[in-house]
Amino acid sequence: MISDETRRAGRASTPTLHDVARAAGVSLATASRVLNGSERKVAESYRERVEQAAAELGYTANISAQSIARGTSPVIALLVADIADPYFGLIASGVARGADEHGLVVTVAITERDPERESRILRALRGQRPQGVILAASRTEGGDQDGPGELAAFPALGARTVTFGPGGDRSVQIDNRGGAERLGREMAARGYRRAILLGAAEGVRTSDDRLDGFSVGFGAGGGAVERTYRGGFERESGTECMAAALADGVEPGTLVFALSDVVAVGAMTAIRDAGRAVGADIAMCGFDDVPVSRDVTPQLTTVRVPLSELGYQAFRATVDAEWQQPELELEIVVRGSTPGIA
Repeated sequence: MISDETRRAGRASTPTLHDVARAAGVSLATASRVLNGSERKVAESYRERVEQAAAELGYTANISAQSIARGTSPVIALLVADIADPYFGLIASGVARGADEHGLVVTVAITERDPERESRILRALRGQRPQGVILAASRTEGGDQDGPGELAAFPALGARTVTFGPGGDRSVQIDNRGGAERLGREMAARGYRRAILLGAAEGVRTSDDRLDGFSVGFGAGGGAVERTYRGGFERESGTECMAAALADGVEPGTLVFALSDVVAVGAMTAIRDAGRAVGADIAMCGFDDVPVSRDVTPQLTTVRVPLSELGYQAFRATVDAEWQQPELELEIVVRGSTPGIA
């Protein structure tokens, strides 16, 4: 039983591990094993006493001190391009699920797809000694970026690095090209013969793979890509690119493929603002199957990617010595935004 005097002492100053051990009536070593994640077993009765004492005293483990003692901290660092994008939100949910199962904490950093910012973040993270680093942001082919060099420094610190695509100790793969190619074939099979593409800047791997794959599949089915407009991954980019396409002229029955559902939703806004209809007039399809694709009217045709599971697999790749990515199927989901041409 913890005395009132002990509680008052704990409130008067920041409680230490010594305070917890004294309040629980156990050795400092036992308290440390319970609260610092030691693999050595502790009797359940002692564990309960230590946890109760820590809770009542308001003790919080010093992660910096743990990092020095262990070499790494109980942290997984997740780098995403834009936390407001549901694509990254779903990936983060999967990473968080895995971290929770292992008693680890996820810290999220935003790269804004800026190579210099990415490098600065990675340099700063080295000082935190994370147990693992997951780089989920899409990267640009070529160009001046120190990110790969910064990533290479982590294994020497005891941290495993995982990237979406090449670059880390391990990589989580999304078959962007194959999924988009299957979508292109399906759209050609539904009678579409003209397509406009909305993508990101050339050299961005995710965008390039999706646009190239769609072009191949659509062409194999008898369709032709007329024009490509490039912007970014944001909803506003979809609106701006589609407005530019409409200003150049879009014939009824044309199909628009956007590199992501978020961009596609922005494009749908531009179509409506121009007094045109999504579906029978200008068809629209995207990629990812984020929740908003089912909330718009008409619902959006897309490629379903198991994003939360991909995030979970990325986490597993940081902690499992024998990890191998399981095959994750991409599914073509046809909805009202592509009713087909008779």
